[in-house]
Amino acid sequence: MRLEKIFAIQWANLYPMYLKKAEAKGRTQSELDQVIRWLTGYTAAGLRKQNEGDADLETFYGKAPKYNPNAALITGMVCGVRVEDVEHPLMRQIRRLDKLVDELAKGKPMEKILRG
Repeated sequence: MRLEKIFAIQWANLYPMYLKKAEAKGRTQSELDQVIRWLTGYTAAGLRKQNEGDADLETFYGKAPKYNPNAALITGMVCGVRVEDVEHPLMRQIRRLDKLVDELAKGKPMEKILRG
């Protein structure tokens, strides 16, 4: 899939997929939201607004209030791709969240997911 198509995916369509993945493994919406808010800096109300809006991924990440400086600590493989090797900055942000959701679904403790 071309990057332009990925960046045009609506956040409100992607969020339920992340939630389904987390809940299928016994995690909660609250935990998922905590991970997303940690990475992007959205408040609970701000994230709720994004979940109900029509922003694409480029807009969702572009309007993120404060991308976490510890995001650089997110490393490893997701979908066969090493997160830290992704060259395109927006794609790297997307893959970092994918990695965090994977870790959440695998039952990793929140303090480790949030690089605490």
